[in-house]
Amino acid sequence: MIQLFQNIKGVTTAIDKPENGTWVNILPPFKQEEFTEVSESLDIPIEFLQDSLDIDERPRFEISDNVKLVVLKTPTENNSFNDSDAFYITIPICIILTHNQIVTVNSFENGAIKKFLNTFQNRHPDKRNMMVLKIFEKVTQAFIEYLKEINHRRNVLEQKLYESSRNEELFELMRIQKSLVYFVTTLRSNELLLIKLERTNFLSLNEEEREFLNDQIIDTSQALEMANIYTNILSSTLDAFASIIANNQNVVLKRLAGITIILQFPVLVASIYGMNVPIPFQNKQHAFYIPILLALGTSLLMGWYFMKKKWF
Repeated sequence: MIQLFQNIKGVTTAIDKPENGTWVNILPPFKQEEFTEVSESLDIPIEFLQDSLDIDERPRFEISDNVKLVVLKTPTENNSFNDSDAFYITIPICIILTHNQIVTVNSFENGAIKKFLNTFQNRHPDKRNMMVLKIFEKVTQAFIEYLKEINHRRNVLEQKLYESSRNEELFELMRIQKSLVYFVTTLRSNELLLIKLERTNFLSLNEEEREFLNDQIIDTSQALEMANIYTNILSSTLDAFASIIANNQNVVLKRLAGITIILQFPVLVASIYGMNVPIPFQNKQHAFYIPILLALGTSLLMGWYFMKKKWF
């Protein structure tokens, strides 16, 4: 699906044909005819349009026939039906600068582009470089928002684990850990991309735009640091809960072993007095109660001994 927008007197307006200063946004579902049409009408190498279809595409920049391509990765919710997959993944956004237009290609619908659309009326068509930098800003903001949401979800799951220690919470924490792995890897790549853009001045930025790009590098570094911190906290938490579960298992096994030992004494007494041989006190009036009292006494004695040793 192809969307064309233009800022007309401060109003985001959808148009039918690309003009100077038009923002062309390509969203799924994709059709090869649409790629071909955009490639021919805007004089864009068709490979630039198809790069976003590869979900593993790395952040990079490239130029061909004065058409510039910047590939950036942004977070999005994972709509997979597999319960073991990560809650969030990262997908590529292709930003293409032609002679007169800016083109974005998204393999999935994502929040960063939606936020950019909501502020498109504030953009100046003749400042295409600033439009690209604003997309960088929305991508970084999306990372920070998802990281805060991940941290909140982690805190909630930890509180549940303190009370129940169920496997379901542990599985969800593992899914969060997978999400953080995606975020850390992508943020590191995005940071390197922005640093290279600043060093090479690939976008031919002016002084104001270079300062804005430097701010985005700092924000991306901050998001990367947040992701690393949350990853370390989650890893420590999972290790701690693994130790707690193993310790609880040892305590339960120790208690079961103590109970088994205590129960062996009544069984031993009953077995001895159940033999078909002469036994002490068998002719006494209360002979039935003697083995019961003996078994109970030995059980209480062993129970007191184990409690003194803090087995229970």
